[in-house]
Amino acid sequence: MTENVGVRVGLFPAALEPSDGHPERLRATLGRVADAGVDHLCVGDHVSFFVGAGSDGLITATALLAAQQRLPVYVALYLLPLRHPVPVARQLATIAQFAPGRLTLGVGIGGEDPHEIEICGVEPKTRGHRMDECLRVLRSLAGGTSVTFDGEFFALTDALIVPAPSPSIPLVVGGRSDAAMSRAARLGDGWLGIWVSPRRYTEAREQIAREAVEAGRNANRFQHSLNVWCGFATTREAARERVATEMQRFYQMPFEPFERYSPYGTPEAVAEFLHPYIQAGCSTFNVIPCASDDESAIAAVGELRTLLTASAATVATK
Repeated sequence: MTENVGVRVGLFPAALEPSDGHPERLRATLGRVADAGVDHLCVGDHVSFFVGAGSDGLITATALLAAQQRLPVYVALYLLPLRHPVPVARQLATIAQFAPGRLTLGVGIGGEDPHEIEICGVEPKTRGHRMDECLRVLRSLAGGTSVTFDGEFFALTDALIVPAPSPSIPLVVGGRSDAAMSRAARLGDGWLGIWVSPRRYTEAREQIAREAVEAGRNANRFQHSLNVWCGFATTREAARERVATEMQRFYQMPFEPFERYSPYGTPEAVAEFLHPYIQAGCSTFNVIPCASDDESAIAAVGELRTLLTASAATVATK
């Protein structure tokens, strides 16, 4: 694993060309990502997104961990309220046995596609409360002791998952609402943002710190992250076209509402755009790169990592 100063940069391999079931091709691609200096791999999670698309975040993470041993994996993020927390706790414990210390689990409630939530048998309006209960159960089971829990959605008697993950798996809470910030402060190990301004990022970090202290927790150990779509090319016009095309295809929406949160251009231009987030307290960037080809995307994220590391060092000296 590469050394870093103050900031870590990961890459979503799903943004690259698919390996089409060829393990050697996948290993070669992941090797190039590691050689570029990227700190970790990232995966998303959807059950049936808009047109039925998706991939299971924990299964994908397991595949990437098994395919290579150099890079950890950050699930950014997992739709936890669509699952029962006890089987998820077992999945996490199993991954920890095979790849100890190499997984970070970001969790969120989703919502861009309400139909995805409904077909999983979950009432969309309840997903926030379900998330709270899921996190309480996961955190309790992660201790390796018997858990009895009586909630609105889950009732457990003497539930037990052993061996407990060692080291523990960080649970980072995603979301843009005040409720998500409170959830991160009370039940998470940090916060994962997306589509927020640096000003809002600063406010969120400060809110989380206040509420963590009120809950008797140490926010100094929290890991704050940002998922960010980035377009890379030698010209802004070409870079914008690449990221706009991919985001419109994925979200089934125009690019314009996302544009002010989605940098594009050269790696230097993207790093300049992201520098204020470092000042706001972001220590991890999970990059979804859009470029002309895999080599360009991987090289651009590697260069971006170098530039952001330098930015973080500058911030640290002020």
